[in-house]
Formats: sequence, C-alpha cells, structure tokens
Amino acid sequence: MYLNINNINLYYEKYGTKEQTIVILPGWGNTRKTFDYLINYLKDYFTIYILDYPGFGNSTLPNKSLTIYDYADLIYEFINSLNITNPILIGHSFGGRIISLLNNYDLKIKKLLLIDIAGIKPKFNLKLFFKTKLYKLLKLCKLIIPKPYKHKYLNYLFSRFASSDYKELAKNMQETFQNIVKVDLTKEFSKIKLETLIIWGEYDNITPYKDGIKINKLIKNSVLIKIDNTYHFPYLEKKYLVSRIIFEYLKKDII
Repeated sequence: MYLNINNINLYYEKYGTKEQTIVILPGWGNTRKTFDYLINYLKDYFTIYILDYPGFGNSTLPNKSLTIYDYADLIYEFINSLNITNPILIGHSFGGRIISLLNNYDLKIKKLLLIDIAGIKPKFNLKLFFKTKLYKLLKLCKLIIPKPYKHKYLNYLFSRFASSDYKELAKNMQETFQNIVKVDLTKEFSKIKLETLIIWGEYDNITPYKDGIKINKLIKNSVLIKIDNTYHFPYLEKKYLVSRIIFEYLKKDII
C-alpha cells in the first residue's frame, strides 16, 4: 500500500486486525522485509504497520536531501494520516533516531522497544579523523589538476575513501546520510519518560553495546537486555529468542 506524504510515495504494509497497534521503524537502508519473522510472530495478537523509508524498498526516492527532522515529520504524518492511536513503537538502529524525536510531537505513544539504536555521537576516533583530513586534503588537489581530468580524479578519490554502502546511494541520499549522522541525539533520549525495553547485540560494531548502556541510563523508565553472541541485528541473528523476549514484553498489551 502507498501513502503520499510531502510528495513522497511511502510504501507500507499492514498485518493483523487487533486493537493494539505496533509501528515498526527499520534501520537505515533496511526494508520492511527484515522484520518478517517478528511480524509473523506477533501479527495474531496486534495490528502491525511497517514501512520503507524514502529511497529504499518500494518507497520513492525524495527529490532533495533530508534531515533527521524531516524523517520525524514524515513518520508523524504517517501515524496521523492512518489514524493510528496510542501505538507501541519498535525501532531498530536509525529507527531509534526517529523515535527519539517523535517524543517531542503531540503524539500519544504507549511504550517503546528499541533495538541497537543509533543517535549517540561516537567519541573521537583518531584513525577516522586522519582519514577524513587526508580525503579533504586530496580533494584540494583538484585545483591544480587540468580540467579534463578533475572529474576522473574526484571519482577515484570517492571510490577509495567511501564505504561500499555509501557509494551505492543516490547523491541526495548521500547528503541525507551525512545530515543524519552528524546530529547527536543524546539530549533527546534523556527526555523520554515512556516505558522502554532496550535490546542490544553484545558485539555490535556499528552501534556499540556501551551506547546501549548509556541510553539505558538516559531513559529513566527503561530496561536493557543484552543478546549474547550477536552483532547489529540480534532480531535476525537470534530470531526466536528476540521475538520471544519482545512477545513477553508486549503480552500485557494484548487486547
């Protein structure tokens, strides 16, 4: 199904017919399909909505770069347009960034479930610092390179320094990614008062477990569960275990 919001055709799917609603916000670059197992586990007990973000899955590519605040506006409009009331929000990685900002809207939310979420700005990384500085320095060399070779030179630098995932993005989505990762949402997490379950992979090398500990301390009404021997996708790496934990957390909300 499609819903047009701010000139973006947003693709979403709906499962179940029960009174209590769940809205699932996937990670950056992930589509609704990564949550198939969890949805099948829960759909007999809840009504579940899940969507593809602009530029991913079946949703259309935005015609401009976006910020994390644009995404929060988009999800707020999505929930209101479908008359979703008092939902439980489940967010993985990037989805947690959005959820931290939805707390500021006039939106009634029942509770939160956060999985290896992003939003804590990483500490200074010396290796990354020098890599970034070197890239910027080498880009300046374009000023002395003959015009016919500039484009080829810049493409070469990009291919050497950018990650494979980043290179696959359209240009405005590359700008969107840059807009998103530079925002530190630490203060936003500290504002959350809702009942919250935090699930985290023990060996997550994208959003490290120490971020989970920090967010657990910031959200006063939260509980943190570490999933042993998993990384950034514990809900995929240990599907049954994580789905069972989530069900146990949510079962008192079954109406």
